[in-house]
Amino acid sequence: MVVRMRRNRSETAKRRSHHALEGVHTVKCECGAARLPHRACPSCGKYNGRIVIDIVARAKRQARRDTRREKALRESGQITEDKEKETAQS
Repeated sequence: MVVRMRRNRSETAKRRSHHALEGVHTVKCECGAARLPHRACPSCGKYNGRIVIDIVARAKRQARRDTRREKALRESGQITEDKEKETAQS
C-alpha cells in the first residue's frame, strides 16, 4: 500500500534539523569544579554565592547508611569475611 500524502526528503530533513544532539553546557563554580548552570555545585554545595547543600552532613549520613547496610548484610549472611577480603583486594 502506498502512502497517499508522502513527505519528500527535503521536508523530512527540515523537520529533523532540530533533532541533533547538543553538548552539555557547564560553568565553573567558585571552588573551581565544573557544574551545570542554575544548579548547586555537587562538590562544595554553593549556589549563587551561598551554601545551599551541607556537603559534610550529607557525607556523614551516607557513611552511616553504608555501615548500617553492611551490618545488616553480615547479619543476614549475605556477606562473609571471605567476600569482604575479596572486595578489599580488588
